[in-house]
Amino acid sequence: MSADVGTGGPATGLGYRETVRILAQAQKGVAPGAPAYSVLVNRRAGRYLAAGAFRAGLSPNAVSVVSACFTFSGIALLAFAPASPWLGAVIWLVLAVGYAFDSADGQVARLRGGGSPAGEWLDHVFDSAKITSLHLAVLICAHRSFGLEDPAWLLVPIGYCLVAAVAFFTMILTEQLRTTHALRTGGSQPRTPGTRLKSLLLLPTDYGIFCFLFLFLGAPALFMPLYTLFFAANLLHLALALGKWFRELGRLAPPAPGRPAANALSGGNHVG
Repeated sequence: MSADVGTGGPATGLGYRETVRILAQAQKGVAPGAPAYSVLVNRRAGRYLAAGAFRAGLSPNAVSVVSACFTFSGIALLAFAPASPWLGAVIWLVLAVGYAFDSADGQVARLRGGGSPAGEWLDHVFDSAKITSLHLAVLICAHRSFGLEDPAWLLVPIGYCLVAAVAFFTMILTEQLRTTHALRTGGSQPRTPGTRLKSLLLLPTDYGIFCFLFLFLGAPALFMPLYTLFFAANLLHLALALGKWFRELGRLAPPAPGRPAANALSGGNHVG
């Protein structure tokens, strides 16, 4: 998600189709190997939602709130409603729509001329709440509805919650430290066969793909092993990423004597 700005951005007065076209042309660059669903599906869905939200006069922060309403409605259903096939389909749908609006708010900000620190702050507040509460809701659902014979299964959502929180924070911190120390981060690059392969390998770390798991919520004997496989893939990815980021940041020069370092906790960017 991105930020809230004043009205009167460059796309004011355009029709819906023209707004969609401008958004497609002004889309943010794609990092090499970015997860495929977020780039190829969610970003495009967010584009259509952003055009509609912009024409309806919604601010980027209002779109962020709409996204949060969908997302946390799904999380509440997961935690407190009895697990069933129809419930899993509803949870997947509302989480997917919330994720699309998550992409739309940044695109609305670009239509209106830019973003703000307050909007980015709001983005990260919602995201941090989402990534932790979703796995805690799985924990509650599994305890209440799955009838698990081995309670060790309940350790999986606890571990997944920890991995998701650490990955989210360290990703933001690493990007901010790169910016603080003027490290070139790569930006938009051609999607070569190698980066396409990386995108496919990273699908288990893609939130949009993760949401599909809830279609199996009515079959705990299938849901829990699949959920555990996603957890293992994310744990492995985090371990590899932490080593890479630590080595990369270790090559950066410290601030010059007498020069205070910039605040390294001010935020990062989101696929939008």
